[in-house]
Amino acid sequence: MDSETRSKDKLVPRVLDISVVLSSLVFWAIVLYWAHTQGMSRVKYGVIFIGAILTVYALDQSRQALEEGDRLDAAVLLPASIVLITASVYFVLNFERVYVFQQGYALEHEYMLARLIILSILYLTWREFGNLFLGLVGGVILYGMYGNMAPGILNHGGMTELTLLQTLVTDLYGFYGSLTQLTAAWIAPFLLYAGLLFAYGAFDLILRVAIESANYIRSGVAQTAVLSSTVIGSINGSYTANAAMTGSFTIPTMKDSGMAPHRAAAIEAVASTSGQVLPPVMGASAFVMASYLGVSYLNIVIAGIVPAAILVASIGIAVHYVAISDASSQEMEFDEFFDDELTSKQKIVEGIRFGVPFLVLVYLLGVAQYTVMTSALWTIISMILTGVLLPTIQALNDSETTPSSEFITQVWNTIHGFRRGAIILAPIAIILAAVNGVVDIFSVTGVPNKIALLLMDLSGGVLLTAVLLAMLVSILMGVGMPTVAAYVIVAILIAPTLISDFAIPEITAHYTVFYAAILAGITPPVATAAVVTAGIAKANFWRVCGAAIKIAAPLFILPVAFVYNPGLVSMSLGLPTVIAGTLVLLGAIAMIYGLNYPFNMRLGRRIVLRIVLSAIGMVVMIYPGRFVKLAGVIVFAAVFIMEKVMARDRSLPSRGVGQ
Repeated sequence: MDSETRSKDKLVPRVLDISVVLSSLVFWAIVLYWAHTQGMSRVKYGVIFIGAILTVYALDQSRQALEEGDRLDAAVLLPASIVLITASVYFVLNFERVYVFQQGYALEHEYMLARLIILSILYLTWREFGNLFLGLVGGVILYGMYGNMAPGILNHGGMTELTLLQTLVTDLYGFYGSLTQLTAAWIAPFLLYAGLLFAYGAFDLILRVAIESANYIRSGVAQTAVLSSTVIGSINGSYTANAAMTGSFTIPTMKDSGMAPHRAAAIEAVASTSGQVLPPVMGASAFVMASYLGVSYLNIVIAGIVPAAILVASIGIAVHYVAISDASSQEMEFDEFFDDELTSKQKIVEGIRFGVPFLVLVYLLGVAQYTVMTSALWTIISMILTGVLLPTIQALNDSETTPSSEFITQVWNTIHGFRRGAIILAPIAIILAAVNGVVDIFSVTGVPNKIALLLMDLSGGVLLTAVLLAMLVSILMGVGMPTVAAYVIVAILIAPTLISDFAIPEITAHYTVFYAAILAGITPPVATAAVVTAGIAKANFWRVCGAAIKIAAPLFILPVAFVYNPGLVSMSLGLPTVIAGTLVLLGAIAMIYGLNYPFNMRLGRRIVLRIVLSAIGMVVMIYPGRFVKLAGVIVFAAVFIMEKVMARDRSLPSRGVGQ
């Protein structure tokens, strides 16, 4: 009997596992079919999308719960998911009546369904993102209903229960609104692309390149962590998830090389966080920003190139200084990660395999000016073709495998990629549906205007104060959220105030709050990316945060620099942008050098020098006048040279004694 029970316990997860694969394939068939035909309205497609992705999510999470022996979790998860799946089916079958003829009211059973949908969304957001996000969504719903009891400027007339249900569900806005539709149309295909990259081994290739580069760079192991984490983080869309995923192998590797645990954890936390702003994906926020600003996706990417270059360069330099300050070997053993090195021919094939789809994406978006959906569709098709066919062709000259077996292997990898893409997407779709509801309640109750008045009142009309307050609010709003969800909230609440009341250009305001929102990953006392990496490294959380802030110091200054140097964030990448970017980068380097270089001098002098260089760097980064910037750069260069001369002079007597 026991053996039969064990057999059944294994059978159910196995059946669910197969169901996850099949449902993923059906889900992506729906997504790609719509991207190709766009034969139904985006609203109706968004409703179908929620039901389809929740089907994948419910099956996958139930499988995991049963494998872990947590039957209670599965028992609660399934009803919540079934409610949302059933609602999608109902609203699709009755779409014309519900969306066209019943705006502003609904039938009694539809209101009951709406109540169940809200409870299910609350449960799923809590399950995926914890108490903090549940408090945000639940708090906003309560604020919508009982805003007449709120103090001061945040007071409003309050929403009736039926108005709330219509806003969130039955009018097919709220949870099914524009953000959900944007996720379905733009973000989903790119996460399928990410899933295929994982399945075909693109990130193994990145790690191979990083390990080889470690032989030529003194801080090679640490730079490997930065490279892998930032690239994967840009696509992953969550600095917390990315810190857990890439940190599981980068942090132990850095520790094994001799690096202090808190520094290894800090490097990974910073790399995972900063990766969220890297073009072309920017943690999926680039697509949402393009939609909000009404400009092409390519313009958003162009605007982000120079800021991202400043960030990557300054963090790379900081990591180098941190790595050499420890007595670490900074060497990576290739055979610890891979069995065989790639031959020159294999490297070329792999480069073509992953390079061609990326070039297709760049060409269709940047040159041919295709829509995001069409560009993503052809990128995915080209990725599947190169991903499957090139290894199969290469197997013709390989004695260890046959073309047919290689073809089958790559087909299975493709299916794996489809599954992984859906599993990566599901939590993001859930949280963005919840955020969509939050945004609609904010819109109905006039919260953005209230925040604008409050920000103006607190800042006294002073631009610098307003920007610093905006950054503080953005950091608070970004705590624990995926990147795109954090961006959406600050773009709705904060950016309009900077644009309308302080005349900051739209693109600059949005990049300012976007960069500020991701700072939540490394800003104490929450610092979710640092929490994860500190746990992996078994390091003190506060020491990790301190080291992370020193490494990422320019990231805290860049949002202010955007405002005072508007040319820094520009949709036309011309000479003024390059000059502005170069000067700000030099300021960032001065800060990084002052905070992270292991100066060989007495403690008092070292502290003074760090403060002076940090102050110079901040002035160069923020102050808009070029002459002041150049003067600051000259002072930094003079201090840099003097420090090197003094360091050499101080070391000469000890050498003489030794001789």
